[in-house]
Parts: sequence; C-alpha cells; structure tokens
Amino acid sequence: MHSTDPAAFHARLKGSFTGMLQWQQLDALWGRVKSGTWYFYQLGEELPITPLSGDELARRIDALDALLHRDHDYNYCGIVYADDAEQPTLIKVYDPNNMGSSCSGNAAPSPPGWILSTTPPALIETHAPTPNNRRRWWQLFAK
Repeated sequence: MHSTDPAAFHARLKGSFTGMLQWQQLDALWGRVKSGTWYFYQLGEELPITPLSGDELARRIDALDALLHRDHDYNYCGIVYADDAEQPTLIKVYDPNNMGSSCSGNAAPSPPGWILSTTPPALIETHAPTPNNRRRWWQLFAK
C-alpha cells in the first residue's frame, strides 16, 4: 500500500485532467475503472482506508452513475474528469447539485463531490456540510 503524502496528492488534484464531455466517454471510463482497485472518497465523509474492487466497486460506480444521470439531466456529461482517460489513476466527480463555479474570479473553485484514486487520497477540506440525501447515497441504489 502506498503511504499518503497530502501535498503530493493535492498537487495531483490540481494537475491536468480530461473531461468526460459525452456520456459515452463516461461509460467507457467506468468500464476501465471497474476492472481495477480504487479508493472511493466522498468529500465530507471519512477518508477511505481500504480500496474497493469487484462487485462492491461496481455497485458504487453504478450507483454514482445513476445519481449523475438523474441529477445532471443533460445530453452531455461534463462533470467527471480523469487524469488520463485511457489509464486513469485519479478521477474527480462533481456533484450536479453543488457545482459552484470553476470560473468564479478570485474565489476558490468548489471541490468535487467524489474522488476515485488508485492510491490513498488525502483529506480535502470542504466547508459545505454533506446533505442527508448524499450520505450513504449508494445504498439507495442497492438491489
């Protein structure tokens, strides 16, 4: 397991990312992610200490995908960003209900709602409380 260097992780978060502009691009990204092992971090909740893989990872991704499609009802995606679309190691997913503004002048941009990382993530400060409908959101989609 890799140790977490918060400064290095935050530097990676501020690095170059590719946006999944079309839903089909997101579908392809999720397909690549589901075959790996990922830390699944919902901001405002505790840092994950163990990565997910297999059925549990697929269940969370499917639930997140359903939430994004439901709450971001557009014919384009544009709210998911990967450090590398073909071989991702870090993914930022913005909450459609808490987008803030990435072009907000001098204000800091809103953080993503979820981060998927192949290495342990570092804590990200968010001053917005997690709404109750976002706590354990993946359980809403459990079969």
